[in-house]
Amino acid sequence: MQEHFHFTTDRAKIQKQYAAIFFFVSAQLSLIQTHLQRRNRHLVKQEDSVIIAIHILGKLLGFSSERAWHRFVTGNLFTNGQFLERSRYNRRCRALHFAIKWIRHELAKRGHHHAYVVVDSLPLPLCHAARRHRVKRFQGIADIGYGASKKQWYDGWKLHLQVTDQGLPWDMW
Repeated sequence: MQEHFHFTTDRAKIQKQYAAIFFFVSAQLSLIQTHLQRRNRHLVKQEDSVIIAIHILGKLLGFSSERAWHRFVTGNLFTNGQFLERSRYNRRCRALHFAIKWIRHELAKRGHHHAYVVVDSLPLPLCHAARRHRVKRFQGIADIGYGASKKQWYDGWKLHLQVTDQGLPWDMW
């Protein structure tokens, strides 16, 4: 829990971040509302957009513990006791997994809320080295390269991939 103490100092900034994410989520959620088929939607204590915005804010702030994040939310954002209990919140997040994943992907496409992007490359071998001289299908397209991590030669392409700090693919070439 000690790694999260620096987030509790500026409550106004966190509420401003939550409001920005909430407006984005509520606008995007109307596009995928038909895919969220659930019973008893009229009986929920918190709307789906609130749950998704809270979950995304927790991921952006770097919380890895669901318990610590719920304690932080009830202590800083919903101090009047109007938020769900922890087990209900976690079940709702699991039920809304499709929507959360889709909205995180939309955030990644727009380039919002990313601190950094990691670039990595890996070989994509098309055939085994023993068959290199017999396979003529990719001749002139694929090249022979050396994969230093596996210490072997390969016949194929090299993939370069950019991944955001949230683990979403950003670009490849």
